[in-house]
Amino acid sequence: MRCLVVDPMHESLFPMLREIGWEADYKPSISRDEIRRIAGEYEGLIVRSKTSIDEDLLGAQPRLKFVGRAGAGLDNLDLPYLQEKKIRVLHASEGNRDAVAEYTIGALLSLMRNIPKADREVRNLVWDREGNRGEELMGKTVGIVGCGNMGYAFARRLSGFGCNVLAYDKYKNGFSDQCCREVTMAELAEQADIVSFHIPLTGETRGMVDLDYFSRFKRSIIVLNTARGEILKLSDLLAALESGKVRGACLDVLENEKLNTLSPEQRKVLNSLGERTDVIFTPHIAGWTFESHVKINVALVNKISTL
Repeated sequence: MRCLVVDPMHESLFPMLREIGWEADYKPSISRDEIRRIAGEYEGLIVRSKTSIDEDLLGAQPRLKFVGRAGAGLDNLDLPYLQEKKIRVLHASEGNRDAVAEYTIGALLSLMRNIPKADREVRNLVWDREGNRGEELMGKTVGIVGCGNMGYAFARRLSGFGCNVLAYDKYKNGFSDQCCREVTMAELAEQADIVSFHIPLTGETRGMVDLDYFSRFKRSIIVLNTARGEILKLSDLLAALESGKVRGACLDVLENEKLNTLSPEQRKVLNSLGERTDVIFTPHIAGWTFESHVKINVALVNKISTL
């Protein structure tokens, strides 16, 4: 059985595939046209996020038995097409859930304790203790939107901080346990001090977090987004920060992460957010650790082995 790997992957993938009877052709620099030309030679395809997997790429009579997504999001896969063609979709969100959960805790604590701001000031010989007085996570009510692999891993980390952890998931129920309590979205909006998003990008969630969404919250909230940038409108986040409806944000993802292609309006909004000390940016690294690089391969290969 042959598998085409079209994105950079940790080298641990290839011996693991051989152990379960798959031979991999590793072509991380391959173009879309080249994939289209040779895809019919393979039973498996492993991708990250650079390539859209659809009928235009694979054709009307694909040979593939599976598409493996080395990560969590499936927004670059045409799922109805793949389902119609009986091509199994395998993903590896278990592989980076711990990395995402630890990052989200770290980003939240950094914001609440003014760590990036204080660091910049000390480097500039400013010693301002009172201006950097922070607040504690203990006792806060944290709302998690989307309680899958990522959201639940975050809830588990929060359980050690003495938080009241609420979770809403439109597609799950009956998941309350010692780490979190299942609630409706209305209950979450009524009670949350902090809101963290762990949902996929779909037609339903694109642009979901806007001014209307923020207006539902009773308290001024801290917003965490480690999911997909397109779920949150940055212009509306800026307006909510300026009005006090939102009092801080940690953003690992952006609406447009190709910064050299920002429109004038996108650049203006990003610059305005960047001038604020109550916003932390990182370049989509929440799930990006040395350990998760290997764990993703392990999770993916385990699923391929069951085919």
